[in-house]
Parts: sequence; structure tokens; C-alpha cells
Amino acid sequence: MRLRRSLQASAGQLQIPDTFSCSYDENMRILKKILANDDLIIYRPLTLEGQDNHRCCVVYVDGMVDSDLLHENVLTRLQDVRWQQVPDDELLSLFVKRIISAGNVTTVAKVRPAIQALLYGNVLLVLDSADAVIQIEAKGWEKRAISEPETERVVRGPREGFIENIVTNLAMIRRKVPNPNLKMVYREIGTRTKTKICIVYLEGVSRKELLEELQRRLDKVQLDGILEAEYIIELIRDAPLSPFETLGTTERPDTAVGKLLEGRILIVVDGSPFVITLPYLFIEYFQANKDYYENFYYSTVNRLLRYLSFFLTTSTPAIFVALTAFHQEMIPTRLLFSISAAKEGVPFPTVVEAFLMLTAFQILREAGIRLPSPVGQAVSIVGALVLGDAAVTAKIISAPMVIVAAVTGITSFIVPEMPGVAFLLSLFFLFAASFLGLFGYIFAVIALTIHLAGIRSFGVNYLDSITSIRLQDLKDTAIRAPWWWMTYRPRLLTPNDKRLADPGRPKP
Repeated sequence: MRLRRSLQASAGQLQIPDTFSCSYDENMRILKKILANDDLIIYRPLTLEGQDNHRCCVVYVDGMVDSDLLHENVLTRLQDVRWQQVPDDELLSLFVKRIISAGNVTTVAKVRPAIQALLYGNVLLVLDSADAVIQIEAKGWEKRAISEPETERVVRGPREGFIENIVTNLAMIRRKVPNPNLKMVYREIGTRTKTKICIVYLEGVSRKELLEELQRRLDKVQLDGILEAEYIIELIRDAPLSPFETLGTTERPDTAVGKLLEGRILIVVDGSPFVITLPYLFIEYFQANKDYYENFYYSTVNRLLRYLSFFLTTSTPAIFVALTAFHQEMIPTRLLFSISAAKEGVPFPTVVEAFLMLTAFQILREAGIRLPSPVGQAVSIVGALVLGDAAVTAKIISAPMVIVAAVTGITSFIVPEMPGVAFLLSLFFLFAASFLGLFGYIFAVIALTIHLAGIRSFGVNYLDSITSIRLQDLKDTAIRAPWWWMTYRPRLLTPNDKRLADPGRPKP
């Protein structure tokens, strides 16, 4: 209904019929009226030679079609046609099967699907005495080359990443999983943009209930346009007010396929290099694709370092404020004297110092991201050094607080998937500790645990695997077990096909 209203408005309140008629002039009038005031629409009229001079017209959007394919497989073929008397009911079949030599050629009898196909880069062929138009697949717009994604670089592993073209992204997934059970279902989202998305899943591995719930949520999406994957994430996610993500994103085909094999579902959005993965659990913040390309000993150590870094980046300022302001007896005497001497002359309380340093570091980090790479790195490094030294010299900030802020900032880079969450948690713990010391910090941790335990991602507990007592569920959490030991998929994601592999190797 909304598409009808928008088309009527663009066509000057033209009453658009549902289907095409057998009149060539009427069909062309409808197309030109709907697509009025658009100089990118090209109309190429032709006359087919023969007994009767039948008319036809090739309609396409300039810059969105493959010009070589258009000229060689459409225009040249039409100009070489020697028309013979053919019954009207066989006219479309003749052109589709014998004359047009493009890869995908279909007939479209309805006006609105034909307009959408045209605006998406296909070519329309309007024929005289035909009650439908021919849709020719001839997309050929410019697109970015496949390259390694900037946000997920690895030392070892594939170097390809998703791009903004949905067909190319789906082809990369299909190439890695040449299995007939891999299903790809197209949908259109956005009442005006009609953005194509594709739901990708492994039949027999992904839960049927999960797929049905995703379809229900997508059916409720009402938005004019979808320009990036984050639009869909905010509209269908669980716990929309929580700072924690319940849907994941990735730019790497190998990561997407790995999650697909575990029973997760992918959403590929046209125009976005980020593929949505669901469900997304808390444990995935600490998993990286390089964990599975290195020796499991090194991967386990790196994963434990990420857990430690998460603790340090969220808790170091709060614990420092709690100890120095409420529990000085827990600090060694010499260290306490050193901290007291450093704070001599500083006008702000410790909690204000911590807040200022965390905010300044976050500002420098955002500036480094937004500026060009060479300038951004210089701003981040030089800014931190200059501001830190100047603040200590001017007695605005104490030297120990600079060390605390540096530890907090550096450890946040080790968990790159959650910079925003880590910053918010550090502020939450900091203010809790500033009121009740370590007791406030502990209460804040308990509140966070209760919040995480109450979150679900498409019916799956957010803390699944972490809170499990089954040994099989713990093999890819705090540690990365060797492949010959991980023989089952996650229990709550794949109730049917649970067997991941039969390694044929005895356990040590």
C-alpha cells in the first residue's frame, strides 16, 4: 500500500494499473509517467524489420547496467532479428528462448515488480502486442574490490572480506560451503528503498524455531530505508536498551561461515560490508578468528589475556578509587606514601581525576579513529603524552592516575569488539566505588551479572556456555580446545545435528 502511494505521488497522481496491457503506446506512457524527471532513465526505441514493422523499446538506468552485455546480448541481437509473423501468445516466449542471449531472462506482467527490477539495475524490453515486459539481468555498476577488512586484520588466515555488493558476498559464502543444505532466502526491507537482504542458514543444522522468530521480527520492520546493517540490528535485537550487543557483525567470510556451521543464521544486507550473525552471546566478545588459525595453546593464552584485559579496563579505575578513598589500610605503606605525595597539590578528588582521564582518553581515541590514519595515530600518541605530562606538571592530575588511565586504555585495545561497552562499564563501576568503596564495586558487579543473566538472544541465554556445567560446552569458552576434542556443536543452537565432526583420533 505504501509503495502504491509513493508511485502514485511520483507519477503525478497517475492511476497505475496492476498489469501491463497489450498496447505498446500505453505501456510506454505508464513507464515514462512513473519515471518522469529522471535523466538517468534511458529509452532506446527499435523497429524490428520484417513483414510488419513491430516496435520495441529497451529501458535501463544509465550507470547501473553492464554496457558490453547490453550491446552484445540485447541491442545487437534485436537489430539482427528478421521478424516473422508470430502469434501474440508466442511472442514473449520467442524473445526469451531464442533472441535474447543474456544469462537470466524472465517475463514480468505486473507494473510495480518491473519498476523495482529496472531501478535495481535490470533492463526492461517493452514489445509491441505483448501484455508483459521482458526483464533482462544486466547489472554492472561499479563496486569495490575484495580486500582484507580493516576492522578484523589477522596475521594468519584468509585475506578476503565482504564488500557492499550482496551478490559478491553471497558468492564468497557459497564458495566456502558448496553444500545443497546451504539455503539463501531473499527479502526486501524498506518501504521506499526496497533494500535487498538475504537470510543464510544451513538446513538441518540451524534451529527451525530460530528462523521462524527471525522472519516474524523482520515482518514487523517498518522503515522508509535500510542503508546499513545497523538499521536492522536496532529494529530486531533483544534487550534494545542494553549496551551489550545481542546480534553480532563480521566483515570476514571465514568468520561468518564458522558461525554458520555452529548453527547460527546470517543476514546479508545489500550496500553493507557487515554481515549480521545471530544469536550473539557474551562469550563471542572474547573469541577471535585467529584463535582457530594458531596452536590451541597460544590461542588459549590469548583468550585468557582478553578476559584479564576486560577486567582491567573496566575495573582498574574503580578499584584504585575504592582503595585510595575508602580502604587505605589495604595498600602497602610505602605505596600509600608515594600515592599521597603524588596527590599533593592536586585540587580534585580521586574520582574526579579518574573521570577526567577516562573522558580525555576516549576523546583522543575517537579523534584517532575519525581522522586520516597517519594524522590519527599522531594525535592519539602525541596527544596522550603531551596532555598527560602537562596535567601532571600543572598538578591537575596525579601521576598514579595517569598510570591507571593508561592501563585502562591499553587493555581496552585487546578486546576490540567492545570499546563502547568497556567505557560505560568503567564509568558505572567508578561511580559505584566512589560512594561505597569496594562494597559499591561488588554491588555493581552483582548488578551487571544479574543484567547479563536476564538477557536472551533469540531465545538463547546470553551467558550460555559460560554458566554451563557440561564439559563439552566449556571447550571453546575460556580455553580453545584442540579440534580433535571439539566434536559437538553448541547445545542450544543445534538441537538436531549436534555432531560437528568425527575426528577418528583417540583423545589423549
